[in-house]
Amino acid sequence: MDGFREMLNSLGESDIARHLLLAGPDEDTALTALPEHLHAKAIQAHSMVFQMLNMVEENAATQYRRKLQGKAGTAALRGSWAETFKQLKENGCPSANIRAALASIDVQPVLTAHPTEAKRVTVLAIHREFYLVLVRLENPVWSPAERTRIRRDLLTLLERWWRTGEIYLDKPSISDERNNVVHYFTRVFPEALREVDAHLLEAWEEAGFSRNDLSEPGHFPRLSFGSWVGGDRDGHPLVTAQITARTLQVHRREALALCSRALESLGAQLSLSPAEVSVPQLLQQALSETALLLGEGAHAALERNPREPWRQFVNLMRLRLERSAQDHNLPGAYPDASSLCRDLALLRQSLLDVGAGRLARHLVLPLERQVQAFGFHLARLDVRQNSAFHDLAVEQLLAAAGVADTNFGSWPEPQRLAFLEAELAHQRPFAAPGAKLGEHAEAVLSVYSVLREHSLAYGTAGIGSLIVSMTRSLSDLLVVYLFLREAGLSDSPWPVVPLLETIGDLQAGEGILDAFLSHPLTQKRLQSQPEPVQEVMLGYSDSNKDGGILASRWHIYSAERRLSAVAAGHGVSLRFFHGTGGTISRGGGKLHRFLESMPDKSVHSGLRITVQGETIAQQYANRLTATYNLEMLLSGTLRQVAMGRF
Repeated sequence: MDGFREMLNSLGESDIARHLLLAGPDEDTALTALPEHLHAKAIQAHSMVFQMLNMVEENAATQYRRKLQGKAGTAALRGSWAETFKQLKENGCPSANIRAALASIDVQPVLTAHPTEAKRVTVLAIHREFYLVLVRLENPVWSPAERTRIRRDLLTLLERWWRTGEIYLDKPSISDERNNVVHYFTRVFPEALREVDAHLLEAWEEAGFSRNDLSEPGHFPRLSFGSWVGGDRDGHPLVTAQITARTLQVHRREALALCSRALESLGAQLSLSPAEVSVPQLLQQALSETALLLGEGAHAALERNPREPWRQFVNLMRLRLERSAQDHNLPGAYPDASSLCRDLALLRQSLLDVGAGRLARHLVLPLERQVQAFGFHLARLDVRQNSAFHDLAVEQLLAAAGVADTNFGSWPEPQRLAFLEAELAHQRPFAAPGAKLGEHAEAVLSVYSVLREHSLAYGTAGIGSLIVSMTRSLSDLLVVYLFLREAGLSDSPWPVVPLLETIGDLQAGEGILDAFLSHPLTQKRLQSQPEPVQEVMLGYSDSNKDGGILASRWHIYSAERRLSAVAAGHGVSLRFFHGTGGTISRGGGKLHRFLESMPDKSVHSGLRITVQGETIAQQYANRLTATYNLEMLLSGTLRQVAMGRF
């Protein structure tokens, strides 16, 4: 604060600096003490102060956790890997069960938008620099001269921050919101994933398990990410089909750039020479086959490091990735992320073959985990729409087809089901190609067309769930099958997901899910999966508005138990998607406590959970805080899964 005031005074903003000193609990009174033309600057100053306080608090929490672990051991940290392994062993859970549960976990945080919290990427970078300066200032080794230089760096940073502006002057666009979440996907989560895995390995060995149990990517819990920014159109008319198409393109471009940077770093570190180690046949053959696959373009990549075969292979991988970014149909381009993973596995094995296990473990395995998490799609984009909007779209389809009774939204459930069953019995499109449709029908079908075009070009991995807000009945879910059929996507793998939001919907959810899982089309889709999984989303905010915190929590808890039983009766594993927010009233709080509060056996192999826009920076703005929260999420899920199976 002293540095902030000093910086403001140096810029002639002494009124704002004094205002920060005088501001008390009655902020309105303090603001009126300033001339009106300074109100905007005062608001910006207070916004910066609160952001600074948040970062100070995050740093203090990190230091507290370090001191706690140094004093009482890593298992003393609630929700950590070490505590989880300790508890599982004390409860008699066999180590084989723990290993199996760990490998089966599939957890996906899903980032959502919040216009008041969308930050410019430039500001996020400044926040990161500020946090690092805080850490430097705590180091006691600096000389007085060095500490003076750090303070000068702080004042320079604060001036940049002040002149840049903490908040948007205009309402953030969807592209602004998208840039905000992409920053976390590309700059924060990859580093945090590496740290979480390192913590896992340390806790695993500390618990007495063998490091060899975690020697391949498939031995680790699966962590991936989702997004609603550019796909959530429930009450957001600006999220058009074009926005969704652009978002999918941005996700792919950024994912490939992320892989490219990681491969460049890997190549710089694999400077092994055949003069020191013999080149395994596996790598020699891979070099020859890949060079042949790439044609003339491979020559420059091989010549770049003529006597370093491991670097040569990474150079060829980078060339293949470049072609994937240009056009994945080019010769040698990686068609998908799994093909890149195969080359990384080969690279890791070639290092193991020459006894370089440490290099394989610390250099290649983390990159395999990164590609496993982000693929070529970065994050799965969910598509969410309200059931009432879907009803209007169907009514406009009926009107375009010349049907007499178009009031689909007001039909009784038996009539709705009879109509949908008749339509879904065949693959004939409901609307003729090129037919003029109403606004709602065009909006719905255009986004499904985007999903079709993207999946035909790049595969289905980048598209997440098709979520129906305010699901009230079976027909609300079958309507999505109708839209999929209209777009030629009947065989798509994306789950159709009910969102149970109100107390009444949570109570009715058991019957809705039972009817949905009993439907032949749902059974056909589930049977195409190696292990049938049905996703159900639970709404914390609307259930709280409907009945209050206690009623909301009780009905969500009860619904989890009943829905799990229904799914088990159908031989299906249920994956809950928890639509939590930042405040306690919306399901916010410590992740490990949240997970511990779930009913027994309700977490089968993993879960999805929203990270609301207003809490993204709070939970994931810097690497250490992000690592802590991801570790709580993964280790808490492991505890639930392992104890549920034991």
